[in-house]
Amino acid sequence: MRNPLLVKFFLVSTIFFSVTIFAKEAEVSSEETKTDLKTEIDEYIQHHLKDSHDFSLFSYSDSEGAEHHVGFPLPVILWDNGLVVFSSSRFHHGEEVATSGDSHYKLVHGKIYKTDAAGTINYDAEHHASNIKPLDFSITKSVMMIVITGFLMLLLFGGLARSYAKNGGIAKGVGRFFEPVILYIRDDIAIATIGEKRYQKYMPFLLTIFFFIWFLNMFGLTPLGVNVTGNIAITTALAILTFLITNFTGTKTYWKHLFDPLGDSMPWYAKIPLYIILIPIEVLGIFIKPFSLLIRLYANMQAGHIVIMSLIGLMFIFKNWIGSSLSFGLAFAISLIEILVAVLQAYIFTMLSALYFGFASEEHEHAEAH
Repeated sequence: MRNPLLVKFFLVSTIFFSVTIFAKEAEVSSEETKTDLKTEIDEYIQHHLKDSHDFSLFSYSDSEGAEHHVGFPLPVILWDNGLVVFSSSRFHHGEEVATSGDSHYKLVHGKIYKTDAAGTINYDAEHHASNIKPLDFSITKSVMMIVITGFLMLLLFGGLARSYAKNGGIAKGVGRFFEPVILYIRDDIAIATIGEKRYQKYMPFLLTIFFFIWFLNMFGLTPLGVNVTGNIAITTALAILTFLITNFTGTKTYWKHLFDPLGDSMPWYAKIPLYIILIPIEVLGIFIKPFSLLIRLYANMQAGHIVIMSLIGLMFIFKNWIGSSLSFGLAFAISLIEILVAVLQAYIFTMLSALYFGFASEEHEHAEAH
């Protein structure tokens, strides 16, 4: 009786351990799948945040696993010992080498490098591509959206101006929706911060920058997948415009305040030790102000896109009705908040620019009257 019992015991033990090992292998396999899925979602988010040389609307995989991209190519404009122009379709989404004349180019992580016919990319010790990188003046996805936004603004506000001329100062058509916004920027931002005597020369820039940022932010929330204001190069360019206008229109009072902030409040010999600290701070403030503009706009829009895309990605990770429903609900709620953030960031950029213009254009008129 003992031998059959031992056989049964070892048989049951073997089955148990086999099932346990299989379960562990299945669990590891599931974890590997989740890890791969998380990596894929992370790469998709990073791809969404970056600029691209083609305008991809969406992509899908067929029954054979081949990936297809739906969109249209954009012109690639390079300066490489002369002007080089060709279509971005030659890159085939970075999978092929583009040939133009005797030169070969490879698209790696959104940047174009000069290479050979085989597409060889050399890397340095820090794994950065060391190939020659020609000057890139291409019409990228962000540039395309900037052109579209500029054309849309020209169409809308050109029609608004013509309606004013035809109807005796009364707006007609779509432009009537933007008239209260324009009046708000004029009365509560420009006049309130700059003053009635000097606000008019800044109005074209303030109106342009508000609607430009607002429209681009709204386009970023559409399924087109554009992230123009989440590109630090774009926000830097906008901040530089504010910086140049502020300093080139600055009055004597503005510059005197920078280099003589205490004025005539105390003798010159008493101000010298204080100015060793005060003047560098004032000069540094000239550059800190536009820097705060570009970082605020860039960080808010970039963070909003990351949060929304991450919540959408969680739907594919959970794969159940509870987790996916919660992720969808949160993504929808954040998207509604982002609509408010889109106009709020445009308002903040415009308001702060107007404040800087007000500081630059101020004059001590009360002292002269006295």
